[in-house]
Amino acid sequence: MTEQEFSSKINHTVERLSDPETYDVVCHEHRLGEPLPSIFKLQKIVDVIREILFPGYFGNTSLRPNTIKHYMGVYVDELYELLSEEILAGLCFECLDQSTNKVEKHSNIAKKLAMEFIEHLPEIRRMLVLDVEATFIGDPAAKNFGEVIFCYPAIKAITNYRVAHRLFQLEVPLIPRFISEMAHSETGIDIHPKAQIGESFTIDHGTGVVIGSTCIIGNKVKLYQGVTLGAKSFPLDGDGNPIKGIPRHPIVEDDVVIYAGATILGRITIGKGSVVGGNVWVTRGLPPGSKVIQSKPKESPFMDGAGI
Repeated sequence: MTEQEFSSKINHTVERLSDPETYDVVCHEHRLGEPLPSIFKLQKIVDVIREILFPGYFGNTSLRPNTIKHYMGVYVDELYELLSEEILAGLCFECLDQSTNKVEKHSNIAKKLAMEFIEHLPEIRRMLVLDVEATFIGDPAAKNFGEVIFCYPAIKAITNYRVAHRLFQLEVPLIPRFISEMAHSETGIDIHPKAQIGESFTIDHGTGVVIGSTCIIGNKVKLYQGVTLGAKSFPLDGDGNPIKGIPRHPIVEDDVVIYAGATILGRITIGKGSVVGGNVWVTRGLPPGSKVIQSKPKESPFMDGAGI
């Protein structure tokens, strides 16, 4: 290939990539001076939150009585600055009003939302303590709480979920999904930030768990790997498109155990104290105290080509 041919091909490709018709759907028309959400800053936010929620496990927090307030003050101040900036970026990103200065319009509300989230951190820690305890009690292999906090992917995913869920409750745009998808990528556990999950929640092993956006999960619920709490079908609007926002995922009441590979679909209720066995498919509600397992395997001899 000659240099002239190479240059011609490059120029032709650039022309095609620059054609607005090819990127109209996937392009964000950004304006100079308005921040965009940053995955790197959001990762820093999650790291700082973990340092605050689990002092001594992450970062360099000293647990000595005369220094812990100092460390907490530093972390909270850093979190406020970072979170305010990223909430502002999310608000600007989703704002459709092109006639105003978006930074000025949303700056104060971003700071207010960041502070409201920070004020909720003690409650998030209280719930995570119960999640850690439930995980430890439910796993004979766990030696102590520290091992659960350091090593168990479920605690990382649940931590991100509880953070993202609170931001979702505060109607912070986009950022909750960022944070939940970070945990999804890290752990293989997919929990939508809109889902409602009670206290003492635990996921054993965890990989492949999916919890849909309109799920409601009670207290002391335990899931195993590969569990799906999903939607069975999507009602369509007049144009044939799925209707968004309607409840379409399961309700799981208190004290339910769902074993590996189980798939539970639709707006059904799994009653309190029920046990759902591994690899079963559930699309109808279960009364309290139910037990659903696979049928017993049948022996089928292979004779003269039969049996398959």
